Amino acid sequence: MERNLDVATRVIHAGQVKPGQGAPFLAGPVFASTYTLMGEAEGAPMQYGRYQNPTWTQWEAALAELEGGPVIAFASGMAAITAVFGTVLRPGDTLLLSADGYYTVRTIAREWLADNGVSVRLVPTREMPAQRLDGVKLVWVETPSNPGLDVCDIAALARAAHAAGALLAVDNTTPTILGQAPLALGADFSVAADTKAMSGHSDVLLGHVAARDGGWVDRIVTWRKRTGAIPGPMEVWLAHRSLATLQLRLERMSTNAQQIAEFLAARRGVTGVRYPGLPHDPSHGVASRQMRYFGPIVSFELPGRAAAEAFLGACRLVIEATSFGGVHTTAERRARWGGDAVPEGFVRLSAGCEHANDLIADVDQALSRAGV
Repeated sequence: MERNLDVATRVIHAGQVKPGQGAPFLAGPVFASTYTLMGEAEGAPMQYGRYQNPTWTQWEAALAELEGGPVIAFASGMAAITAVFGTVLRPGDTLLLSADGYYTVRTIAREWLADNGVSVRLVPTREMPAQRLDGVKLVWVETPSNPGLDVCDIAALARAAHAAGALLAVDNTTPTILGQAPLALGADFSVAADTKAMSGHSDVLLGHVAARDGGWVDRIVTWRKRTGAIPGPMEVWLAHRSLATLQLRLERMSTNAQQIAEFLAARRGVTGVRYPGLPHDPSHGVASRQMRYFGPIVSFELPGRAAAEAFLGACRLVIEATSFGGVHTTAERRARWGGDAVPEGFVRLSAGCEHANDLIADVDQALSRAGV
């Protein structure tokens, strides 16, 4: 695809092949565990359902056009993350990891990796570029961090990592490939849970890895074959169908999040409002340089657990749910999971695609009913 096309055009046509007469724009999913395979298997485009699927291939081609590097699709974001850890790290290696990133990633690092001889160092996202990286094999950063929304300078961290002989992986789930381009900023891996804004309708589990180097791509593909962490063709097809509206959705969600954040920042009783798009936010400077969209997530604090639960219970449009990035606005009291170092009244809100005025009115009335 032409690189000078606007991104709004590219997401609609990414991975598309010219349809024949009477054919759909995007062919339906191919369901097959076994393919016809005559003679020598070497070189056959489809050999076995755990190895290849034409629906994955088209989805991966679409994402590769947008990521700027080859892509491997996985059954979930955690499957994609685990694939990078499993292929890159060996006993005796050191992993430098965001201390305030997704808690399941930290759990995998503390339990599986540490138990298998990998040294794990946890560092806050905002402090990453200033760290000494001597002896580090892999740097893993989630930026913006989830749920605190701190931002790391990816280009600066990539330079520091490469100077120390380390690889850099960026969890790009929150901004998506349209909001931030890790490979273009120097990262070696761009990883995302496509369950979130990439697919955007809260109805699939998917993930992917994009890599700069073909050697790592081959190793990650082999990992997927051997572990069976393959995506379902229906899920992949649904995500590819949804890709065409990603720019529209992300633009609307980011605009809504900005307006909600501005409202909350001025609302009495609400504290700790974080959103990279706010000029006074600690992350605004770096985020403005490296992000095209600031994303759908806003975080804020209410006086305590009771106030947060009362607020969520009083919302009419905002749905209480975990995860984020869907067309429906959702929110949750993040401390209920116990994995993040956040206050009991900490709320993570993911702005959807409803009208901003309706969302702000709903948040306003819910705060009032909660006594905030």
